Amino acid sequence: MYLSNTKTIVFISGAFVSHFYWEEWIAFFENKGYKVVAPPWLHKNDSALNLRKQNPCVKIGSISLFDLLCYYTEIIEKLPEKPILVGHSYGGLLVQLLVQKDLAEAGICINSFPPKGFTTLKFPFYKNIIPFSFGIFSLKKTFILTFENWKAAFFNIAPIEEQKNEYEKFIIPESKKALRNLFSKNAKINFRKKHVPLFFISCSEDQIISPKLVYWNYRKHRNLYSITCYKEFKNKNHFVILQNEWQEVAESVAKWIEKVT
Repeated sequence: MYLSNTKTIVFISGAFVSHFYWEEWIAFFENKGYKVVAPPWLHKNDSALNLRKQNPCVKIGSISLFDLLCYYTEIIEKLPEKPILVGHSYGGLLVQLLVQKDLAEAGICINSFPPKGFTTLKFPFYKNIIPFSFGIFSLKKTFILTFENWKAAFFNIAPIEEQKNEYEKFIIPESKKALRNLFSKNAKINFRKKHVPLFFISCSEDQIISPKLVYWNYRKHRNLYSITCYKEFKNKNHFVILQNEWQEVAESVAKWIEKVT
């Protein structure tokens, strides 16, 4: 049933993939009456096929975390009111940073990259992310995730044909600079600051961002003055946005939004 709703949801994509992977989620939330936008990352407003043809792309290679924060800030500030932010993977970190800038009514972080700061829980994440980028500290500015890495770590537990289809549809060149910035001061969160409601979602089969790491992130944001929630979904991988039965996660997000906003 279609419901009248004036609230706006902004979907923020993760690294490695085209923003078009939100397509079914957009339709799902529009059907609930929300105004929904899913902007491409800076310099990525094209099809996955065209962007792969352009690799290596100087513009994509120039993207930094600071650039992305400025870009999404500009988008949000043009909206009539503060939106609800839904971010996946790298986009989950962007949600946390934009919430810190008081630019959201609420934030949902799905399998979110962690903010700056070393802990033993983050070691497996750093150990994984550097090889996937083919050496993010090398001189080459961009890279494309290999199918082997996609199959083994990002879209694992899915049937092989589905893995191939989604890889061809959505994988695009990525900026090594944006990944190096995960270690920069721009990725730092002030966990003591009061914040709008935050919902952290993890997936049991995520080989990149473990549920333990997402739970750590959730616990760091908890304080007496703010609503902070956490939920783990079983039998789902890092790219749960594309996985079969994604509606279970989307419905949980919808119910949480209705409850806290």
